[in-house]
Amino acid sequence: MTSLTVTNLNKSFGALKVTDDVSLSVAPGEIHAIIGPNGAGKTTLISQLSGQLHADSGQVQIGDTDISRLSMPERVKLGLARSFQITSVLPGFTALENVALAVQARHGSSFRFFGAVVGEEPLNDAAMTALREAGLDDRAHVLAKSLSHGEHRRLELAIALATEPRVLLLDEPLAGVGGEDAETFIENLRKMKGRFTMVLIEHDMDAVFALADRVSVLVYGRIIATGAPADIRNDPEVRAAYLGEEEGEAA
Repeated sequence: MTSLTVTNLNKSFGALKVTDDVSLSVAPGEIHAIIGPNGAGKTTLISQLSGQLHADSGQVQIGDTDISRLSMPERVKLGLARSFQITSVLPGFTALENVALAVQARHGSSFRFFGAVVGEEPLNDAAMTALREAGLDDRAHVLAKSLSHGEHRRLELAIALATEPRVLLLDEPLAGVGGEDAETFIENLRKMKGRFTMVLIEHDMDAVFALADRVSVLVYGRIIATGAPADIRNDPEVRAAYLGEEEGEAA
């Protein structure tokens, strides 16, 4: 486990400023949720943390290491993993094979040798451990294209876990997931609490308030409040900017 520190991060696309002087501190083992309305810049922010998108200015650190200029693969090697908002698995491969590829990549092997090593016990053992943690070990030999939407989300989590993360970035993992699948996913994340440092982008407020140690609210690229879930829920500015609207829609 390690901390994640963001200092004065900025990103603009032309005249549009999508990340506006964002500073954020995530303690080791903490689940830190980032919430906000559509268009607030949440996915742009997490893309900058993962290295998919470089900031115009500001700093991102894992522990004491400045990763601001590092590529996405370099950040993964340092223990930063992202679970994408839109699932990115290989449909013609089994769940186990998808995760095994992530294990292989984490240890620097080339994908072209996958066929030769897929039967190796250490590779499969590590992949099965990740699937078990994500609650998908009973579907290990099912093709990804045959999995349900909720199972796809759990597979995506397993792929992220297979990279041996210290910091886990979860970009709307519950998008399109409901009912028992959502409950299972939340319970899996709850079991991981304290083992990884997590940044959670999520619209499902029930999940946010069930899981998060702290919550930051992002509106128009700026963080307007950070605090414990109960404090955020009762903050007048937050309710006016976001929560009141969300709860009104839910009602």
